[in-house]
Amino acid sequence: MACARIFPHPIRQLLAWLLALIASVVLATGAHALKVPPPPTEARFGDTKIAVALYAEGAPKAGAEWMLALRFTPSASEWHGYWSNPGDAGQGMRLWLNLPDGWQVGEARYPVPKRLTISGLMNHIYEGPYTVLVPIRVPAGADVSAVQRVTGHVEYLACTDKICVPQDKLLEASASGGDFARWRAEAAPLMDARGAFAVTGKALELAVPVPAGLALPDPHVFIANNRLVAYGAPQTFRRQGDMLVAEIPLDDFGTKDAETVTGILAFGDGAGVAFAARPGTVPQGGELIAGPADAPAPPLWTLILGALAGGLLLNIMPCVFPILSLKAIALARAGESEAKARAEGLAYTAGVVLACLLLGALLLALRAGGEQIGWAFQLQEPGVVVALLVLAAAITANFAGLFELPAVSVSMGGERAGAFATGLLAAFVATPCTGPFMAAALGAALLLPVPQALLLFACLGLGLALPFLLLGFVPPLRRMLPRPGAWMERFRRIMAVPMGLTALALLWLAVQLGGRGFALFALVMLFGIILGLWVVGRLQKAGKMAWPAFGLVAAPFLVFGAFALPASFAAPQDKARASLHAPLAFSEAALAEARAGGRPVFLWFTADWCVTCKVNESVAIEREEVRAAFEQAGVVTMVGDWTVRDETITRFLTAQGAAGVPLYLWYPAGGDAGEQLPQVLTPDMLIQRARAAGAAPPAGSDSRAGTASAAGSD
Repeated sequence: MACARIFPHPIRQLLAWLLALIASVVLATGAHALKVPPPPTEARFGDTKIAVALYAEGAPKAGAEWMLALRFTPSASEWHGYWSNPGDAGQGMRLWLNLPDGWQVGEARYPVPKRLTISGLMNHIYEGPYTVLVPIRVPAGADVSAVQRVTGHVEYLACTDKICVPQDKLLEASASGGDFARWRAEAAPLMDARGAFAVTGKALELAVPVPAGLALPDPHVFIANNRLVAYGAPQTFRRQGDMLVAEIPLDDFGTKDAETVTGILAFGDGAGVAFAARPGTVPQGGELIAGPADAPAPPLWTLILGALAGGLLLNIMPCVFPILSLKAIALARAGESEAKARAEGLAYTAGVVLACLLLGALLLALRAGGEQIGWAFQLQEPGVVVALLVLAAAITANFAGLFELPAVSVSMGGERAGAFATGLLAAFVATPCTGPFMAAALGAALLLPVPQALLLFACLGLGLALPFLLLGFVPPLRRMLPRPGAWMERFRRIMAVPMGLTALALLWLAVQLGGRGFALFALVMLFGIILGLWVVGRLQKAGKMAWPAFGLVAAPFLVFGAFALPASFAAPQDKARASLHAPLAFSEAALAEARAGGRPVFLWFTADWCVTCKVNESVAIEREEVRAAFEQAGVVTMVGDWTVRDETITRFLTAQGAAGVPLYLWYPAGGDAGEQLPQVLTPDMLIQRARAAGAAPPAGSDSRAGTASAAGSD
C-alpha cells in the first residue's frame, strides 16, 4: 500500500495490474504444488492475523447439497480480508478440499463486501468476522459413511491500511457445528432471474432485475470478473420499471471481453444480491438514481433551450430543404387575413409538435422494450421509406397540377387542415437530421424520465414551427411577404421540382435498404398510384366524382405491392463506402485495435438518408487536403454506416450521448479520451488536429497504447 502514495494514479493502475499478474502466477504455482503433490502437512504462514475455522452443516447425504462454511475472525479491528475479487489490490481466498472422487465444490457464497479506497485504489474487503459458504454437490449413490471428516488447505491475505500479511491454514472440520442459519442470512442470495450485459466502447452496461419499489440508498456493483471494469470509477444507475441498469467504466488494461458477468449488487446498508448476467440487450434510458457526483446532468432549462434552438435551426439545415416548398407556399397564403394567418400558424404548429411527440414517444417505447434504435429510426425501416416515397410522389403530382387535394392544396379550401398536414409532414421529414444544440437535448431525452423526455421532443417541434407561428401572429412579418396572386400557382409548379428530387432520393434509399428488386416493385406500385391520381385530376377538371375511380385504378397495384415488396426484400450486404480515406468499417474491436496502435483515429458515423452527413462529407471530410494531412500524420480513419439499423452502432451512439447521426470523434495518439467534434464540420477542424498529431510513428515502433494492449493480452 505504501507505493500507492508515491506514484501518480495512471502508474498506480499499471502497478496494480502488474502486481495482480505476479500474484496470480505465484499463487498458481502454489496451487499446483498443493494439488500435486498433496498439500503440506503444516501451514507455512499461519492464521494469527485473521483466524479461520471450517464447519460442516451436519453429515453429507447422497444426491444432496452439503454446505461447508469458512469462518474468518480478525485478531484486531485494523485487519481486513477480501472478497473473491479483491479489486485493485489484495488477494482473494484460495481453497483446496480433500473430497472423494465425484464430489464437486460449488461456487462460494460471500456476504456483501465493503469498498475501501486508498490513494485511488479500490479494494473489496470485509471488516470484522465474516463467513464464506462453500456448497458441496454429493453424487447420488455416494458412500457418505466413508467421510468421517473434511480436510483441506486455504490461503488468503490479511491487510491493514499499511501492510499485508499472507495467511494459510490446514483445515479440518467435523460433521457438525456453526450457526448456519445466520450465515446463510448474511450471504448475498443468488437471484433466480438472469441479467443481461453489453460491452460498449467505454463501459460495461448491465441490466439486473430489481423490483421497482425496492429502496436503493447507495447502489454499487461488485464485479467478480477479474480486470473487466475499473473498480474505482464512478458507476451510473438508472431505473426502468423493474429493471436496474448500471453503467460501469471498463478497465483500461483489461480484456474487455466476457462470456458471463457475475457479481454482487449492493443496495446499501450491507444488503445486496448475487447475480449472473449473459450477453443480451440492455435497456437504454430510464430514471437516473445514482451517478458520478462530478458529472451532474445538465439543467432541464438548458436542454429545453437546446431543443428549441435545434428545432429552429432545422429550418435552414439542408435536410429540411425538400419540405420548404410546402412551407413557402403556406407562408405566402398567410397574408390573406389575420384570422386565417393565426389559424394556420396554430394548425401548422400543432401538426409539427404532434409529429415530434409521436415520434419521440414511439422511440422511447421501443427503447424501453429493448430495441436498440435512435433518432431517425423511421428512415431505417424499408416500409416507412416506401410510404414516404408514395407521399413525396403524390405531393409532387399535386404541385405539378396533376390533381387537387384540399388537405394539402394551396389553391383550394381547407386551410387549417392543409396547414396541420403540412406540419405533420415537415416534422416527419425534417427530424432525421440532428443539428447543433439539438444533439445534446435529444441525447439527454433518451436518458431522462418519460415526462421530461416528451417535453424536450415537444420543444423541438415548437422550435421547428416557430418561424411559421411568428408569421401567423406578427403582422409586420406577414407584410414582408409577397401579396397573393397568379404567381402562387407558378411557384407551386416550380416547387414540384425539389419535391420530385426528394422522391428520387427516397427511391434511391429504397435500393440501399431493400435491394434493386425491392425498389423496382415499389416503383411499379408507385406508377399505379400516380396513374390513379392522374385519372382523379382529369375527372376533377370535368366536375365529376373522382376518388372512386382512384380506388379502381390503384387497387390492383396496391395489392401487387403488398405481396411483391415483402417477397423481393433483400437485406443489404456490408459494402465498402467510396471514400478518399479508404476507412475501416466500425466495430468496437476494430476501434480498440486502432487506438492500441498508437496513431490518431478519426471516426465518423453517417447514413445514406442523412443529408447533413452527406454535406459534411463533401465539404469537410472527402477533401484532398484533408486526405493529405491525415496521411502525413498517420491518421486511422473509420466509418460507421447507420443507414440500416445496427444495434452495435446504436449502443455506441448512446454511450457517447448522441441520439443519432452525424457523430464525429477524434482520438489522439496514445490512448487518450476521444474528442467529440461539432456536427457542422469544416476542413480546417480536421487538418489542424492532424497537424497537431505530428508525423506517424515509424513502422514497428512501440507506443504507450500498443504496449498496454500487449500487456493486457499476456
